[in-house]
Amino acid sequence: MVLSLISQLCDCLLSSSFFPEGQVFVSEDEYLEISDIKRDQSGEYECSALNDVAAPDVRKVKITVNYPPYISKAKNTGVSVGQKGILSCEASAVPMAEFQWFKEDTRLSTGLDGVRIENKGRMSTLTFFNVSEKDYGNYTCVATNKLGNTNASITLYGPGAVIDGVNSASRALACLWLSGTLFAHFFIKF
Repeated sequence: MVLSLISQLCDCLLSSSFFPEGQVFVSEDEYLEISDIKRDQSGEYECSALNDVAAPDVRKVKITVNYPPYISKAKNTGVSVGQKGILSCEASAVPMAEFQWFKEDTRLSTGLDGVRIENKGRMSTLTFFNVSEKDYGNYTCVATNKLGNTNASITLYGPGAVIDGVNSASRALACLWLSGTLFAHFFIKF
């Protein structure tokens, strides 16, 4: 991606809020090119054209860098049967991402099976008002804009569920066992 800013006069000084304080680009002609512009380089640029005849002519240009969605936050959630459960998914994108939720191959929508989907800005939530056994499982959050899409897998699980092959009770036992083994090994050496 190439960004070009044009001024009406020759010498152009440009600065932007994303550059370190005081950093300025200087161009001897009427264009400034920023090759391979990144999404964090969006912002307001100021162009100041100078000569010895008159006061500087200053113009501001707002630059928006479009990019496909990427999911920045998605977390598995544990909740007991009969309780309220919330899965959330946060995605950054320009233009703003649109969200969809799936369980296996089935697209979910508000009102079906006691769930509500809310999309507000960069965040989408899937709320279960009265979690039942059939609600447990893997859900997929899909974020889409005109430049692409991405997805994240999020699990709704119950107490004592095995997530990533180990539940919290077995993790505690494994830690205790490992600590005892290391202590015994250390004690036998001396």
